[in-house]
Amino acid sequence: MLLLIQYTLIFASVLLLVALGGCFAEHSGVINLGLEGIMVIGALGGALMMRYAPEGISSFAMIVLVLLAAILFGLLYSSLLAVAAINFKADQTIVGTALNMLGTAAATVIVKAINTAANPDDVSSTIQYVVPKKAFIVNIGTFQFNWFMVIAVIALIIAYVTLYKTKFGLRLMACGEHPQAAASVGINVFKMRWAGVLISGIYGGLGGICYILAGVSEWKFENGVAGFGFLALAVMIFGQWKPQRIALAALLFGLFRALSNVYTGFSILTALNIPSTVYNMMPYIVSLVVLAFTSKSSRAPKAEGIPYDKSTR
Repeated sequence: MLLLIQYTLIFASVLLLVALGGCFAEHSGVINLGLEGIMVIGALGGALMMRYAPEGISSFAMIVLVLLAAILFGLLYSSLLAVAAINFKADQTIVGTALNMLGTAAATVIVKAINTAANPDDVSSTIQYVVPKKAFIVNIGTFQFNWFMVIAVIALIIAYVTLYKTKFGLRLMACGEHPQAAASVGINVFKMRWAGVLISGIYGGLGGICYILAGVSEWKFENGVAGFGFLALAVMIFGQWKPQRIALAALLFGLFRALSNVYTGFSILTALNIPSTVYNMMPYIVSLVVLAFTSKSSRAPKAEGIPYDKSTR
């Protein structure tokens, strides 16, 4: 049971971080379907920092540097979406899809090039980070506490306060509901949408490094993040674009994802004699079912996905 709770919390942390990122982007009026690619690039930044961090560095410094690297890589990669969707008014769905495809491919090529430069016989897309990973984990008895659980809670509080208790958040949401009205009172819609997309890059980058550190000491980047970016979008929609509801949805989806890791430890589940692949599919099946029943009552920001044009009213 402790193992189930442990995996549920770490997977929920990943989904919460990425879904909050999508929430900021969509509240500004931009649909960020590129969260999957942003996660991969953010994970690449954090993994490279763990690989090349100076020896003997303290655990606290390691955590800070890895987080900053993941944030920077995620932020820079999300700027591609901002340029295309906001400045050039490109189709946001197509741009997001392209970012997802490019993210995994680019990360794989970069890692293979690094490995080949160090060892010509090594053409793998794997980065190892056995020792640095320990900086993020604290063993409390039989429970393995991960600092990303705390980071996810802090990110949730920041997101809630930012969106509902600050001028910036209210202006951001105004740009996602009625950008022309927001512009009429002096709000720069382009800047606010850029801010929303860049914030989604920060959260997505954090979610990416959290994902690859969830239970392994190395990562093969050609595997991507196994659809977690899209699963986070389902969490965001199920949570009705509200941080507190997104947190509850992340716990639910995290539980179903965790079952695939620990189902062998539950006699009731093993007695059903269901193949392990079915448990791996569970969170995605649940997302389809949930969205099918809740899509009619969903209330997305009215102007999401619609390029802002000053001339329209």
